[in-house]
Amino acid sequence: MSKVIEQKQQVVSEIADKFRNSKAAVLVDYRGLNVAAATELRAQLREAGVDFKVYKNTMVRRATADTDLTELDEVLVGPTALAFSEEDVVAPAKVLNNFAKEHPDLEIKGGVVEGQVATLEQIQELATLPDYEGLVAMFLSVLQAPVRNLAYATQAIADQKEEESA
Repeated sequence: MSKVIEQKQQVVSEIADKFRNSKAAVLVDYRGLNVAAATELRAQLREAGVDFKVYKNTMVRRATADTDLTELDEVLVGPTALAFSEEDVVAPAKVLNNFAKEHPDLEIKGGVVEGQVATLEQIQELATLPDYEGLVAMFLSVLQAPVRNLAYATQAIADQKEEESA
């Protein structure tokens, strides 16, 4: 087997592994972004713990065939970059969606969430969700509410009894 074919097979297996190991992957068309904007985007994604890379569509198609994600093949037209996140489902969608609002040249094509192909609309909905820390904070505030209300009620009763005795 030639060295070029071996390198291509390594790239395909790398992409397939990223699809398998990632909680979320988002495909974007980056045409029209200048170097400064692309550098800014990469920095924002890196800060969020997202791996961002440009692959040839033929390599991605072969990887999708290996991972049963062939529904993505229809969006693999034109220049395509992939953003993978192994820890946070929301991070790639949120960063790319916010960046696309500022830079209309960046176009989100679709993605994969928890091993399932996601449409553009689903990716945009995912981008509106709070990140993990935000969800935990919301959950904790919901858990605290009954205890806090009980404390307010007991304090009100104590204050009322104190006023009656005075």
